[in-house]
Amino acid sequence: MSLIQATIRNTETKGQVNSLRKKGEVPGIIYGGENANQKISLTKKEVKNLIDKENFLSNVISINLDGKDEQVLPRDIAFDTVSDEPIHIDFLRIVKGSKIILEIPVKFINHDLSPGLKRGGVLNIVRRKVELKCPTENIPIELIVDLNGLDIGSSIKISFIKLPENVTPTIQGRDFVIATVAAPTIVKEPEKPAEAEGEATEGEQATTEGEEKQAEGAGDKAESGEKNKEEDKSAAEKK
Repeated sequence: MSLIQATIRNTETKGQVNSLRKKGEVPGIIYGGENANQKISLTKKEVKNLIDKENFLSNVISINLDGKDEQVLPRDIAFDTVSDEPIHIDFLRIVKGSKIILEIPVKFINHDLSPGLKRGGVLNIVRRKVELKCPTENIPIELIVDLNGLDIGSSIKISFIKLPENVTPTIQGRDFVIATVAAPTIVKEPEKPAEAEGEATEGEQATTEGEEKQAEGAGDKAESGEKNKEEDKSAAEKK
């Protein structure tokens, strides 16, 4: 569990909040449970480190506020539209015995141990996150899907995943699909249209006929030339 430092803030106006941001602080609030909402501020560096962690919106963290630790869950974060810097963050106070609805990410492991994927199959992911109703003291960080032994045609449903105690999907009444191991897609080269083949054949025939005629014309010229030579020779002998 991550531990971050925060301080209580007493800002009342927008100007005071903006002044806080100029000092490198990010205003936030802790809400939920029977206690009153608590205004806090964190360093921008602390908030960025929190954001950089995988699945930070589903990770319970501990905030140290004036020497007292409080477990919270990040629920919302606002960013500046120009600079894209964090400008506000909300935390939900964890209250034991209560439940919360969260989208938990799905993680797939052992790709190299799946016979289907080894044979060129494709992992078709239907849901990258699953919405679950969780007790606040038992929130899973991620849902693990083990691909070991799965062949082409395998369908991975929610019942395939072992959920923590008292954690249930919000979708009830059906065993919905998380992912499948699908057959590889084979791209077939389109066949040449019959008309195009006919056109090509006709073109080839036309070319051949033209070449034959050209050859015949050359032969006739040669024969005519030989005949003229013989006639000239005969006329010269008579003289």
